[in-house]
Amino acid sequence: MGAYTLPLLMIVALILGIFTGYPVAFILAGLGVAFTFIGDIPVLFLGTVVSRIFTGNLANWLLLAVPLFVFMGLMLEKSGVAQNLLRSLELLFAGRRGGLAISVTLLGIIMAASTGIIGASVVMLGLMALPVMIRQGYDKSLAAGTISAAGTLGILIPPSIMLVLVGDILQLSVGDLFMGAMIPGLLLGLLYVIYVVGVAILFPEKAPAAPAANRVHGSALVVQLIRDLVAPAILIVGVLGSIIAGIATPTEAAAIGAAGAVAVAAATRQLTYKALRESIVETGHTTAMIMFVAIGATVFSVIFKRLGGDAMIEDAVGALGGGAYATLTAVMLLIFILGFFLEWIEISYVVLPLFGPIIATMDFGLGLSSQETLIWFAILVAVNLQTSFLTPPFGYALFYLKGIAPPEVTMGDIYRSSIPYVTLQLIGLMLVILFPSLALWLPRLATSGP
Repeated sequence: MGAYTLPLLMIVALILGIFTGYPVAFILAGLGVAFTFIGDIPVLFLGTVVSRIFTGNLANWLLLAVPLFVFMGLMLEKSGVAQNLLRSLELLFAGRRGGLAISVTLLGIIMAASTGIIGASVVMLGLMALPVMIRQGYDKSLAAGTISAAGTLGILIPPSIMLVLVGDILQLSVGDLFMGAMIPGLLLGLLYVIYVVGVAILFPEKAPAAPAANRVHGSALVVQLIRDLVAPAILIVGVLGSIIAGIATPTEAAAIGAAGAVAVAAATRQLTYKALRESIVETGHTTAMIMFVAIGATVFSVIFKRLGGDAMIEDAVGALGGGAYATLTAVMLLIFILGFFLEWIEISYVVLPLFGPIIATMDFGLGLSSQETLIWFAILVAVNLQTSFLTPPFGYALFYLKGIAPPEVTMGDIYRSSIPYVTLQLIGLMLVILFPSLALWLPRLATSGP
């Protein structure tokens, strides 16, 4: 039996297990336990795995930010803030081709910095905007794609639970990751707006204008827009500002955000027992799913490394040749392909521990420290993972949208709608690869000070 036979078998078994439809968390943990016996690893070694699960997952203070950010997003979604803001943005762009699609994208950017919950964001935008866009004569694919893509921005634009988990996995400052993801996230939003404007100019029938009669002019619109922006702005400043300024840790800032979202819901008279109960239950479900995947991935990765999997990965990377950029391209391609079949959580816990340490030691000829290289790599992974929400056949944002879409919007329309936006995400990924300062400028600025 070759030196790397068992690690290879683990990978093959994982791929086969994914296609069974069985929960990935249980597949990961089950394979770890099974290969403990197959690899003739002492059973007592599993005791060290239990210790790592407890210290690395269950007792990890940083991971407490995850349920708090989830709860914040859900409560804010129920507060009615997004509905009011979309109405104001729609009035701002009334009479302009593509105006409603631009409004949806801008709302996605603003709410991404306040919520970060993909399912809630896509459903919220879909319920508010999709029927209106269809009635207004928008191309169904353009409407569906705009809503799906705008709704996924929350997984990248801080505060993002993805970045919290990536920071924990790679042992990076979550504050640095939040700052590093800000420009790439806004860049993606800008690319979406440019695309919508381009479609409106080249194919005006696909993005017709709303009736200009609905437009509010002058100071009344300005006052209305500012009023609707107050709550999201306060939350963004309270959460991100406290982290960047060093006043609060990510966990403490998440608590501030959760309390702020409850206050906003109370101020808008949406703080009902039903809304609070639904938010708490959904927070529990989401957190439990993430933690189960984290536990299963810990079991899998520890046993995988004990069987020589990390050495196998290093040898495979060395065999690629072509230097650091060839390795980075291969890793990005692997993550993109995995995104067709897996959620970002599973990909993060399986891929990052294996490739992060290898990438950190590579020289990309940019004069980066190992810490800066790892931050840049983490942001690249985060941008890449965003495509997993839009890539068929298992793009979760697509299924969220289909669940609330009108009957005339078919799954084929929604699948087709994802193609241009996935392309834009890949363009954004290439820009961050070519210009690392997009991800590193803000963290460097915060480090160097004024």
